[in-house]
Amino acid sequence: MTFKLTQYSHGAGCGCKISPKILDNILKSDTKKTIFSSLLVGNDTKDDAAVMDLGNGEAIISTTDFFMPIVDDAFDFGRIASANAISDVYAMGGEPIMAIAILGWPINTIPPEIAKQVLEGSRSICSEAGIPLAGGHSIDSPEPIFGLAVTGKVKIENLKQNNTATEGCLLYLTKKIGVGILTTAQKKGILKEEHSTIAPIQMAQLNVIGATLGTLPYIKSLTDVTGFGLLGHLTEMCEGSGLSAEIEFDKVPKLEMLEEYLALQSFPGGTTRNWDSYGHKISQITENQKYILADPQTSGGLLIAVEPDSQLEFEKLMSEKGFSLQSFGKFVAKKDIAVLVV
Repeated sequence: MTFKLTQYSHGAGCGCKISPKILDNILKSDTKKTIFSSLLVGNDTKDDAAVMDLGNGEAIISTTDFFMPIVDDAFDFGRIASANAISDVYAMGGEPIMAIAILGWPINTIPPEIAKQVLEGSRSICSEAGIPLAGGHSIDSPEPIFGLAVTGKVKIENLKQNNTATEGCLLYLTKKIGVGILTTAQKKGILKEEHSTIAPIQMAQLNVIGATLGTLPYIKSLTDVTGFGLLGHLTEMCEGSGLSAEIEFDKVPKLEMLEEYLALQSFPGGTTRNWDSYGHKISQITENQKYILADPQTSGGLLIAVEPDSQLEFEKLMSEKGFSLQSFGKFVAKKDIAVLVV
């Protein structure tokens, strides 16, 4: 019997994330805040991971990420969920050290042998990252869930955050957007065979380049693009940095076949939830632009803010690392809206 994992869950990948607006309400607290002087990054910012100063010039990075299946294949699900979780460490400019697994499985619905394949996929990605899958925790749950808690390290001087962009910085993205549209098409049974491997291959790619970016002083801000879509994570960068951004839609890296599936109404519900949360902070755009720019990404690329004087140096380095990138926008002085799309 074949088990298509996406048929056993109501959500998929980072599209499962609670919307930014609802999450803000959840995180509000009336409890008196305890100050930890060694906590360099915590809940005060909307960064990718927590960071604790070790007192020796280095810091520990701690993060967790998990979700319901974004693909049908169990091995691929384990790989994608693991790459997505590890990305949070790379997005802080750090290097991962180890991971532990988070597994929820409907034991009476899907055989445990399928869960074993998920873990095998996770081990393969952890091996690529050079870290052990060192343990974990599992529960019997109504829907399949998998992810990792990841520990990393970083020299404090190399720490990157999403709220430190400066005016004039150029914007780059290391992966094309639109995987939410393709994975929704897969779940609807309308994804063409020739497009079936595009999203899984991209989502399983590690953002290991983040550790290199952490060493570059002209990289002023860094984050990864996941469930809130490109516009959501860019808005977080803008608001945290006290700036706005101008982007050129035609230059945004995106998968080529998106318009074809949008014509078939193939977009995840998370897109609408995203837009409802931050659409009022964005300039007027077309419906298709909304469905692409607010599309929830799973294990998306790194969103990079580069000082303009270092543009050529940065693009040369990235080309040497196998990336063909062009800037699609820049940070500007704060305006009434967070992001202007032209």
